[in-house]
Amino acid sequence: MTAADAARLNQAFSLLQQGRAHEAAAIANDVATQAPDSADAWHLQALCRKTLGDEAGAAIAFEGALARAPKDANLLVNYSNFQRRVGRVAAAIECYRRALAIAPGHGEGWMNLGLALLESGDPAQACEALERAVSLRAQSSPAWQGLASARRALNDLNGAEEALRRAVSLDARNGAAWTSLGVVRRLLGDATDSLACYAHARRAGFSGPEIDDAEASAHLDLGEPGRALEQARRLIATAPAYAPGHSLLARVLWEHGPSLSPGEDPRAAFRAAIAAQPANKPLRMEYIRFLVEADSLDEALDHIRTLRSREDTPSLMAMEAHALEALGQPGAAGALFAAAHAAQPSDPGMLNLYMRHLLKAREPELAAARALEALENEPYNQAALAYLGVAWRLLGDAREHWLCDYERLVSEVALEVPSGFPDEAAFLSALETMLGSLHTATRAPVNQSLRGGSQTSGVLFGRKDPLIIALRDAVECAVLGYVDGLRDDATHPFLRRKSARIRFSGSWSVRLASAGRHVNHFHQEGWISSAFYVSLPPSVARPHEGNNAGFIQFGEPPAELELGLTPRRVLQPRAGRLVLFPSYLWHGTVPYEDRAPRLTVAFDAIPV
Repeated sequence: MTAADAARLNQAFSLLQQGRAHEAAAIANDVATQAPDSADAWHLQALCRKTLGDEAGAAIAFEGALARAPKDANLLVNYSNFQRRVGRVAAAIECYRRALAIAPGHGEGWMNLGLALLESGDPAQACEALERAVSLRAQSSPAWQGLASARRALNDLNGAEEALRRAVSLDARNGAAWTSLGVVRRLLGDATDSLACYAHARRAGFSGPEIDDAEASAHLDLGEPGRALEQARRLIATAPAYAPGHSLLARVLWEHGPSLSPGEDPRAAFRAAIAAQPANKPLRMEYIRFLVEADSLDEALDHIRTLRSREDTPSLMAMEAHALEALGQPGAAGALFAAAHAAQPSDPGMLNLYMRHLLKAREPELAAARALEALENEPYNQAALAYLGVAWRLLGDAREHWLCDYERLVSEVALEVPSGFPDEAAFLSALETMLGSLHTATRAPVNQSLRGGSQTSGVLFGRKDPLIIALRDAVECAVLGYVDGLRDDATHPFLRRKSARIRFSGSWSVRLASAGRHVNHFHQEGWISSAFYVSLPPSVARPHEGNNAGFIQFGEPPAELELGLTPRRVLQPRAGRLVLFPSYLWHGTVPYEDRAPRLTVAFDAIPV
């Protein structure tokens, strides 16, 4: 390539930066014709084709450039970026790794590798790559923002907040980072601070349905369902293709509609949106999830089959099988589950649904095999452990008692009364009054075990109320004492996670009304789960003789599995007592009849 050709390429690159891609492409093509061995000319052709939306032309040009300069790290990174953009994420990751083997100090390459790994569902490796990126590009706001995304995917909310605060300190106009920081602050329990972050994002010029969605959720957490409903309605009006907005509106109406908009069907807006946008797959998927959680399985099945007719996947097959199972068609469900498993044997979500089917079909050996498969890939998959315990029980396998050990792993402890309260009764009375103000919903959430009552929105233990802080500190102390008393066993999936530090992965309050209950369930996101009793109806609190109304029970799987298994252990609630247990243990409550509510606080904890 001559000096004149090089000058023309510089001119073309300048034009491309000015947004004049057609002119730049013409020059790059001419230089490549004059100097066909020039990797730079092929590279610039590829960048122009990419900008112009010519994916096929860009791919040919990138391959041509790489044939001439296979060890050019910048070229490899740009090609990786292109592959990621067109959806070839696995190929992009491989190409990024090739580039970084050549140029390990390429900060942009490490950042984009991390983002690609995050897209591929590997947040642990993504975090490693993005840690490397920020070590090389400490002043890059996008790199810190990417690291925050990886940490959040690993449920390290405090680490995500730290990275996002660094991102916005480096670029106060990074509205996306401010929005992400607001979401993290809400997940940590501070909805007020999250709203302040969204205000920063808007001042930076950031807009879009994501921030509207986030603000509505913050208002819900603050006990302002009317404002949340108003914002959700605006959101679907201004962004009708944004699927999470329709889900938000439906869920707000489900919980608060009876008081805010009596008679309005939470599904109506969803149905209208799908009728208007029949090709919007994310919208239909969100609606299917809502319908399944709301037990509207006939309608869910119709939508699943619509999607399968267009593009079938093992995930959709498993979803249809699950719906068929619930609708009383176990034979058809079993055939679909088997086909989905053969097509994608390592998918944890599919395996969890398949285990459930196999247990109901009275095939515990196969259920146990599927559970063990799931645990090979996810050793702390709480669903797999829950179903494995049931399978071993049906098989008469003594390992059920080793895994569940209801007598030793379920523990009832008293909380130390926080300073400032004369006794336990005063503390519980203050807590009852404060929690009562947070129960604004008139109906249980659609996706929870609760039947006949309400649940607080957001992260209870993240609130700045001094009473909540005192409760959280007392609870943390009690949990650490419980963990310290557990025996050591490196072979046990619960005991081998013992740690001197814990983090709360979720916290909330539940108020059950008369005839209310928790159906038997487990907690997928926890290690240790709980029930702390704030106030109890007289009928539950008084001594019982053969009547377990309002009690908590362990070891009985869901009634819909029709296994005829009874609880392994039943405990009478006592106000001021905290019950702790492994998150994979099936647990629920017995319905009670009483005019007074049953008020509890619950949380999940994970080891740090």
